[in-house]
Amino acid sequence: MNYWVPRGGLPSQTDLTTGQSGRAVFTEAYAVIPRGTLSDITASRLPHWDDTRLWVIARPLSGFAETFSWYVVEVAAGGGSDRPDDDPDAESVLLVVDGTAELRVGGRSGGDVHALRPGTYAFLPPGTAWSLRTTGESATFHWIRKAYERVDGVEVPEPFVVHEDDVAIEPMPDTGGAWGTQRFVDPLDVRHDMHVNIVSFEPGGAIPFPETHVMEHGLYVLEGKAVYLLNQDWVEVEAGDFMWLRAFCPQACYAGGPGRFRYLLYKDVNRHPRLHPVVTSGA
Repeated sequence: MNYWVPRGGLPSQTDLTTGQSGRAVFTEAYAVIPRGTLSDITASRLPHWDDTRLWVIARPLSGFAETFSWYVVEVAAGGGSDRPDDDPDAESVLLVVDGTAELRVGGRSGGDVHALRPGTYAFLPPGTAWSLRTTGESATFHWIRKAYERVDGVEVPEPFVVHEDDVAIEPMPDTGGAWGTQRFVDPLDVRHDMHVNIVSFEPGGAIPFPETHVMEHGLYVLEGKAVYLLNQDWVEVEAGDFMWLRAFCPQACYAGGPGRFRYLLYKDVNRHPRLHPVVTSGA
């Protein structure tokens, strides 16, 4: 499997602003953050993470992502964290795209230890004690976080670690295998309130109708290129680009070839939409 990995740096002073990063688009319905924007000066840092930088490509924000945050994290040799996330409500998915690391689930001195390599996928439910340290020159991974929505009578799901090689691609009906999804959790398991899957298209494969539905989406292109319908606009995207789609934003795509088009997909699922009560004043 191929995975696009950002390397930072800065464009040349002679480059045009309409070049690689000039494809950036931000609207009320969708956003496109092209790979060229992941430069040294747009990287962030986090407390309790050593020798680590990250690019925040989505965060809860009025007029933008509402349900999740998404980081691309680069950890140097010997770096990592024994205190990665202090939010007790945050659930996480990690997908390693470069290098090697060690993930310990269950505390600093105990728990299960997992060797991470490109293609390793980890789900960490809220309240999980975990730590991560590189075991090679560096490691890069996607980190998707959501505030878990607890439901009375529904248990919180368990943590798990798996490699995508061990997760079959399920073809979409009536596509002849041109479009398929690797599902890392059972879609009928309502304990999970988010799905993070890998969607694949063979060259020429397509979403042949404008999907319009309640789920908010984040999509990071891991491999290949395509023309993607976002609301009323057809936008070219390629490996390393990120897309955010608001709930009900119409979407479709054509995979451009010559190789496969694959992306990591986030969506919120299996919960009632939140209803905000009207607040009135007076007795």
